[in-house]
Amino acid sequence: MNINELLKQKNITKYKLSKVSGVPQTTIIDICSGKARIEKCSADTLYKIAKALNVSMETLVEDSMEYRAEFEVFKSNICHLVKDIGDMDFIIETLETDKIRKLYQKRWYPESLYLLAMVDYLSRENGLPLCKDYNDIRRARLTEPIFPASIIVMSAAAKSDKPKADSLNAAISEFMHFNIVESEVRNVY
Repeated sequence: MNINELLKQKNITKYKLSKVSGVPQTTIIDICSGKARIEKCSADTLYKIAKALNVSMETLVEDSMEYRAEFEVFKSNICHLVKDIGDMDFIIETLETDKIRKLYQKRWYPESLYLLAMVDYLSRENGLPLCKDYNDIRRARLTEPIFPASIIVMSAAAKSDKPKADSLNAAISEFMHFNIVESEVRNVY
């Protein structure tokens, strides 16, 4: 969560944060405006701000320090999460955290669209209506299809596009809507 969201959530002004934390108001303003990057602040400054906001130092820098995993790893993590917590809890958690929109705003389009496809697929599987909050994102589509790494390897090894064609025919419609070729999200190990 970024510092502006924390200030709003805790109903604290930049001025009050400066007074409570002992961090100069200009520093607080620079961090909030993006002129200064919070992950570049000294540990002392981070500690004072975190203590004043009653959050961990990690909470202050987590948004700026986010790591983008390979898409195959992301997909695997999502499938394992669905398996671990179940369809309904996955849908609820994903919608409550607004992760789809957050990824989309970062321009992490494959991840955002994969997550939306998963929510749409699980909604259909469980007889739930689609969440209309993402209708704007549903109009997006990747320009090139993204095939699973295993299909790309099989096609290369066979020196044939038949594995790709077969995977396109077996793809789940919610994923294909975004040009993501995915046929199996349940059998993960």
